Amino acid sequence: MGATVGEVLDEIAAALTAAGLEEPRRVARRIVVTVLGLSPAEVFAHPQRHLGEEERQRIEAIAQRVAAREPLSRIIGRREFWGLDFVLSPETLDPRPETETIVEAVLARLTDRQKRYRFLDLGTGSGCLLLALLHEYPNARGIGVDVAYGAAITARHNAARLGFGERARFVVGNWGEVLAGRFDVVVANPPYIASAELMTLMPEVREHDPHRALDGGADGLDAYRAIAPDLPRLLQPGGFVAAEFGIGQADAITKMIGDRGLAVEAITADVAGIARVIVARRPG
Repeated sequence: MGATVGEVLDEIAAALTAAGLEEPRRVARRIVVTVLGLSPAEVFAHPQRHLGEEERQRIEAIAQRVAAREPLSRIIGRREFWGLDFVLSPETLDPRPETETIVEAVLARLTDRQKRYRFLDLGTGSGCLLLALLHEYPNARGIGVDVAYGAAITARHNAARLGFGERARFVVGNWGEVLAGRFDVVVANPPYIASAELMTLMPEVREHDPHRALDGGADGLDAYRAIAPDLPRLLQPGGFVAAEFGIGQADAITKMIGDRGLAVEAITADVAGIARVIVARRPG
């Protein structure tokens, strides 16, 4: 590898381009930033910085794994979501930017940041959705539910690391079945990929995310069939659900939730312009 930061960045970006990765230059910069413990600005400002042999070897080792389509977030065991740093584990989904659309949908509707809201996160995984909301609403509390014990433990660890341990609880269970009481907002990023489509996913997702967090059954809607019946019971009158879904599923989910007495308020697009989040409110 090259001797300077700039040379190494050029080499990694070329290798990642050949491997077919999207945004290879950005990914290369993230690798260098991660290994050197510098900010992106520092890496950009000092391309002539000379690297030690150990630094070069560590960068090369990670770059080879990323070129083989292993996500950098899985290699380092962390992912940034909503500006917060989350630890990942084998039983948690790797949160992605489009899921932040759920947080944006909640913020657009709950404009009083000081109220004592109660949030419920179904299929919490790393806890990213619930903890992002607690970050924005300092007097709120919430519960995260996941069927995977390891995910619930990871989410609890993230809550403690981020300073939300006193306001967040995590339980193991099947969606809303284990819960009583009512919540102001229910959020969810359930599995919604049709089983037959799993093998068409990018290797970073197919080979490294837990299939239980991806596989939505024959038509991708099994999780929604399990969640929808409990929503009227779990939501306060006037409360709402904000949940992620896949391409082409909006109509089916709108009907499924509407049949349970909720009024669909919006279908919200993500940053790529793809319909991604449904918002439905319990009347009252």
